[in-house]
Amino acid sequence: MDWQGQKQAEQLLQILLLAFAAAAFATGYALGSFKTMVLTYASGVIVTTLITVPNWPFFNRRPLKWLDPIEAEKHPKPLPQQIAAK
Repeated sequence: MDWQGQKQAEQLLQILLLAFAAAAFATGYALGSFKTMVLTYASGVIVTTLITVPNWPFFNRRPLKWLDPIEAEKHPKPLPQQIAAK
């Protein structure tokens, strides 16, 4: 999953959980059943998990371009700076 896919998955997760919470509250209130409300929300959490957790192809539309190992060796790693003792 690329960076934009992670952002998209997080936004989708928040939207779906909020929508299922509102739907569960409305259903529970209309039917006067706490059990129905909890079951509706739990099923929403399961659906949201199935949509956002797997690495679906639409979350990987913009893959990162990594340097080839040979190209990366041409650029030396920065050395840690020595702190002078006082």
